[in-house]
Amino acid sequence: MPKKQFNSNRGERVASKVQTLVAEILRDIYGDDPLISGVSLVGADAHGGLQFVRLYFYTRNLDVAAVQARLDAITRTVRFELAARMNQKYVPDIKFAYDDTLERAARIDELLSNLK
Repeated sequence: MPKKQFNSNRGERVASKVQTLVAEILRDIYGDDPLISGVSLVGADAHGGLQFVRLYFYTRNLDVAAVQARLDAITRTVRFELAARMNQKYVPDIKFAYDDTLERAARIDELLSNLK
C-alpha cells in the first residue's frame, strides 16, 4: 500500500502565528523603547521541525547593529512572554534577522536608472 502524500503548511502557520504574537509583544512591552518602537516584523520562517523560528525585521533606524543587539538582548524575555500567549505544548526558539530587501531593491533601481 503506497504511503499517502501529505503536504502540510504547519510550519508556515506556526511561523505566522509567532510573527503576529511577537509583534504584539514588542508593541505592548517595548513600545516606549526608542530602538524597538521603530521595528517592523516583515516575515518569519520555521526550521528544525518547528523548533526554531527566524523573524525578519525592518527598521528605519540607521544603526541596524544597535537594533539587532537590542533585539538579541530581549529575545529571552520575548520568548517567555510568547510562551504565555501561545496555545502550544512547545514554544519555538526565536532569532531576529535584519531584512535588507528594501535597500537591495533601491540599489537595483539605482543601477537600472544609471543604464539609461
